Amino acid sequence: MSDHEQQQPAPRRGKVLEALARAERKLFTRPAPKSAKARMKFLRTREGGSTAAVAERLGTSRRTVERYLAGKLKTPQKRLQAALVEETESEWQPQVRAQARAQASTSRGMMVEVTAYFGFTCTGSSDDGRERQITTDISPTYVKQILELQEAGATEEDLHPIVAEAITESYFTEWGTRADGLRADFTAVSSISFRF
Repeated sequence: MSDHEQQQPAPRRGKVLEALARAERKLFTRPAPKSAKARMKFLRTREGGSTAAVAERLGTSRRTVERYLAGKLKTPQKRLQAALVEETESEWQPQVRAQARAQASTSRGMMVEVTAYFGFTCTGSSDDGRERQITTDISPTYVKQILELQEAGATEEDLHPIVAEAITESYFTEWGTRADGLRADFTAVSSISFRF
């Protein structure tokens, strides 16, 4: 690894957090900056002109940020490229994202598609746990909780119970009309996606 990109490893998000980020990216009405220089410029603007703050966000040196801004460096290594994409897209079109999040958590809800291992507990009998592929709506109440946890910096493990509870309510108990007392937990998430 070169001396200009040696700081920290790229952070790795879990599948639920990544699915939420993908859902937000689909909302963009304009494409996010593509080149490393354009992304650095955008992040510098968001940080009030501070190259040190950009360097800290990206886990690299201030000098590296300055080299990209000056056009001396053009192609970042994988770790820096991943951090650039994640940080740029997390700040891109905040009003569009905020509007969609507000609508989803107050009136619309969200669609979730998940393939995971679901295990059950309830009074009475139930199916044994197994891998299932489920597509269902999540109510605005649960969307609000999920998005609040995400904004508060929740981990993947923090989000699993609330997502499982939302899926249980909408899919397994059909909004409380059947399977009273059923609780489903999911583990071993193979894939998950959300749609605002």
